[in-house]
Amino acid sequence: MLIHPWDAATDDTEWRTWLARHDFGQLAVNGLPGDPPWVQPAHFRYEAEPGPYGRVLLHLARPNPLWRALEADPRVLLSVVDDYVYAPGPWTAPEGAPAEHGTPTSYYAAVQLRCAARVVDDPGEKAELLNRQVAHFQPDGGTARVAPGEAPFGRLLPGIRGLVLEVTEVRAKFKYAGNKPAATQERIADRLAERAGPGDLAARAHQLRRLTGAS
Repeated sequence: MLIHPWDAATDDTEWRTWLARHDFGQLAVNGLPGDPPWVQPAHFRYEAEPGPYGRVLLHLARPNPLWRALEADPRVLLSVVDDYVYAPGPWTAPEGAPAEHGTPTSYYAAVQLRCAARVVDDPGEKAELLNRQVAHFQPDGGTARVAPGEAPFGRLLPGIRGLVLEVTEVRAKFKYAGNKPAATQERIADRLAERAGPGDLAARAHQLRRLTGAS
């Protein structure tokens, strides 16, 4: 992923704050020799500790064909992309230039986590991993805890495998017209507010936040 200086995260707080609100991504695993890489969509829980970049918890079905590739090479990448929009060319035209000279483009936020993966098969550790995931997605409860050998979920544990991803490197990008003059950025923000389609208001909030230097 190319990251221009004006698109880079301002600091670790920016990507951590964004990632705390985005918990669905694509897990990419190197393929076995002669095979293409595997890419698996998945919900996950990100935890800021341990280590400098934290860790990710998730689980997948035991029959998933990804496991053989993962066991051959535990280096993986978790890619999370959201708050994306398409900006028509006239929105981005330089001041004083014809509107049709503006360049159509995309705006988006993306965080890529390079990780070392560890497979979890121990029933107790697997149950704890699942309970931590459910606590993230259902903080108000409503689902029974998982415990090995106990109803209602104990009998299902053998059908899944857990994954703990220790994050070793983070690449974060917030592409929101940071290379444009302030007046052009403000015009783009106005157009996003007027259109108010899927993702537009989230993209606008990022753009204005970065333009004003707000946290």
